[in-house]
Amino acid sequence: MHERERHRIILSAIQEKPVITVQDIAELTEASEATIRRDIASLHVQGKLRRVRGGAEAVHPPQLGNLAARPFRVSESVNIDKKRAIARAAVDLCEEGDSIIINGGTTTFQMVHFMSARRLQVMTNSFAIAEHLVKHSKCTVSVPGGAIYRDQSLILSPFDNDAIRNFYARRIFIGAQGINALGVMESDALVIQSEQKLVRQAEELIVMVDSSKFAKRSSLILCALDKVSTIITDDGISDEAAAMVTDAGVKLISVKPMASSAREDTSSVA
Repeated sequence: MHERERHRIILSAIQEKPVITVQDIAELTEASEATIRRDIASLHVQGKLRRVRGGAEAVHPPQLGNLAARPFRVSESVNIDKKRAIARAAVDLCEEGDSIIINGGTTTFQMVHFMSARRLQVMTNSFAIAEHLVKHSKCTVSVPGGAIYRDQSLILSPFDNDAIRNFYARRIFIGAQGINALGVMESDALVIQSEQKLVRQAEELIVMVDSSKFAKRSSLILCALDKVSTIITDDGISDEAAAMVTDAGVKLISVKPMASSAREDTSSVA
C-alpha cells in the first residue's frame, strides 16, 4: 500500500475514535508498526494529527458515533484485491432475475462492479450499494426504511414494520467482523439486529470475508456457523480454518486475489 493511501486511512481512522493505536493502524493497512510510526510522525509534523504514546489522536477529537462498526471509508481499500475476487465469485452465484439481499459492507460493496449487466432484484441496507446500482446497473433496487448512518453508509432501523419483511430473497450476502467455531461475529448490536432481520428473509446465507477475518474476534455473534450456507474467502485461508468451515457443513469457496489490471478493467466497466 502506498504512503498516500496509508495516510488517508490513518486520518479517516482517527475520525472514528479520539485515539487509535499503532497496532490498530498496522492491522488496517497491513504495514509494519515501524512504518506506521513513521507515518504518524510525518502527519504530526504536518499538523494533521497528534502523536501520542503508542498511537495517534485527532487534532479536533470527533464526537463518538452511534455505531461501533468501522467507517466505510476506513475499510474500503483494505485488502481490495481479495475483496474484488470474493465479490466476483459472489455475483457468479446469482442467476438472471434472482431476488437477493446485499448487506452493507466494504466487501459486499465490491459486488456492484460485476452487476452492471445483470437484471436482479436487490434489497440492500447500504446507501453506497443502492446509489451505485441505481446509476450503473439494470437491477431493481429496494432499500428498507430507517436512519442513514453516514460513516458506515448504512440504513438501519430498530423497528420491524419496514420494507424488509415484504422482501423475499433466494440469497443474502453479508460480510463479518470475524468468523470462528462459535459463528459469524459482528461488533455492534444495532448492526446485528438489522442483519438478523435481513437473514430471516432469505433462503441461503452467503458470508463474504477475506482470510484475515478467521483470526479476528468480536464481542457479538450474529449466528452459529451451521446457519451459513456458503463462505467465500481468498486462498490465504489456513488449513485449520478451512477444516473448521467444512466440518460445520458449510460450503467453502476459495478464490485468488484479483490482479491490479483486472481491477482496472472492472472499474472502467462500472
